[in-house]
Amino acid sequence: MGYGLLAAAIAAEVAGTTAMKYSEGFTRLWPSLITVVGYLLAFSLLAQTLKTLSMGTAYAIWAGIGTAAVAAIGVLFMGESGNLVKVVGIALIIAGVVVLNLGGAH
Repeated sequence: MGYGLLAAAIAAEVAGTTAMKYSEGFTRLWPSLITVVGYLLAFSLLAQTLKTLSMGTAYAIWAGIGTAAVAAIGVLFMGESGNLVKVVGIALIIAGVVVLNLGGAH
């Protein structure tokens, strides 16, 4: 159940961050509200996750996968530059999370 809650926390954080881009500095109501709700939900779900998963592992997965997802969304859907260095960076983030899990950090 912990990993399911963590996946939901990541999705909420990614949605909140994506909405923040559209909030135009919190000057647009609906994207701003989605940002606030997304982050409240993300932190609430992360707190629930910490009941069953170790803090280091949960936070590393949450931050790493969230960062990789937001970077990918920026490149794929928001016209941000995508180059080999950025792709390698995203791959390294994901590899780091996998190594943490394989290393028995959970």
